Amino acid sequence: QVQLVESGGGLVQAGGSLRLSCAASGLTSSTNAMAWFRQAPGKEREFVVAIGWSITTYYADSVKGRFTISRDNAKNTVYLQMNSLKPEDTAVYYCAARRGGVARVGGGQYDYWGQGTQVTVSS
Repeated sequence: QVQLVESGGGLVQAGGSLRLSCAASGLTSSTNAMAWFRQAPGKEREFVVAIGWSITTYYADSVKGRFTISRDNAKNTVYLQMNSLKPEDTAVYYCAARRGGVARVGGGQYDYWGQGTQVTVSS
């Protein structure tokens, strides 16, 4: 059974940083593509960043230069380092994994989802 557990969310002031973690069980994060999505109140879920088995990464334009995805294969964990946070980054952040190893940007292409972690950025 695949399980993704996010952690690291919280309340931070604008300009601050947070690091989210996604611990995967039941799959190997090094061979499965992993991604982060987010959903703000009243808005559609949106793509944030994805990483493939080859370490190829894709970032949404809104987070380029501020967010960084990485993976620790030994811990089967994917991280999202978020710097220079803005109030518009406020959302529930979801970790996702797909059976394939190629990173995709569409949420419908991911097979497994975590429960989400809240990130709130105050102005």
